[in-house]
Amino acid sequence: MEEKNFEQSMQDLEKIVTELEKGDLNLDESVKKFEEGMKLAKQCNNMLEKAEKKITILLEKDGELEEKDFIEDNNT
Repeated sequence: MEEKNFEQSMQDLEKIVTELEKGDLNLDESVKKFEEGMKLAKQCNNMLEKAEKKITILLEKDGELEEKDFIEDNNT
């Protein structure tokens, strides 16, 4: 199975939530959708964590590398 990008995974997750909220599914289908949704949520969380790590900026200070979050640096 090919790995989806974040946006595709979020769309799929939103579709699952909508289906579960409708309440038209039987118990077995609901459990399967819930499991699928949990897997997608975990994938999305992992993608966000990776993106956050990529956004981390390395600054050289006194010959040493210092990590600073992008959010902290956006004012400068």
